[in-house]
Amino acid sequence: MNTLICRAALPVLAMLAGCATAPRYEARFGDAVRQARSAMTIDPQAGATPDPVAGIDGQAARDAMTRYQDSFKAPPPVVNVINIGGPAAR
Repeated sequence: MNTLICRAALPVLAMLAGCATAPRYEARFGDAVRQARSAMTIDPQAGATPDPVAGIDGQAARDAMTRYQDSFKAPPPVVNVINIGGPAAR
């Protein structure tokens, strides 16, 4: 009888162990929403102020957007990762 219980409990324990060691993909899920909510709580009328936001200037932002859009016109070359350093990589 004890061996029957042990045999029945073994798969259940294995499944529970699998759940305990699963990677935490969503460890930072929702951080952006929480940050935006806290910023709105601190100053709900921040969007109505005429003060400019400290950060990137217009010229740098325009250049960054241009480089981003141009990256789709000429994507970087594909690298063969299967045979790195092998005779087929040459």
